[in-house]
Amino acid sequence: MQQATRGLRVWAGLALLWNLLGCAAFISDLRLTAADIAALPAAQQALYAARPAWAVAATATAVFGGVAGCVGLLLARRWAVPLLALSLLGIVAQDIGLFVLANGVALTTPVVWALQGLVLLVGIGLLVLARRAAARGVLR
Repeated sequence: MQQATRGLRVWAGLALLWNLLGCAAFISDLRLTAADIAALPAAQQALYAARPAWAVAATATAVFGGVAGCVGLLLARRWAVPLLALSLLGIVAQDIGLFVLANGVALTTPVVWALQGLVLLVGIGLLVLARRAAARGVLR
């Protein structure tokens, strides 16, 4: 087994911060009151009303799975790979719930599309990073 490279640790640390921000955003979203939602623009209110509960659960899976997977990368553990795969599945399910079923394409702005695209790319990148590290024998 090889030692984890400095680059792997740097990327895993940055990704951990990214996912912790995702956790904070998710928790903030859960704490919105009816008054908070009523203060949002009509399109965002419609989006909140239309999103299925399983899409919210998928978001939790994405962010908390991402945190756990990044911790696994920092610890050079092989279990990081399935956790980051689970996180990526959560991202995809969240996007399906947001953009397909809740009609988020019509209800959101290009900024939301770009941000969700970035989230998807980071999720894919983390899984690729973890799989390569596992294949090189860096993860134990």
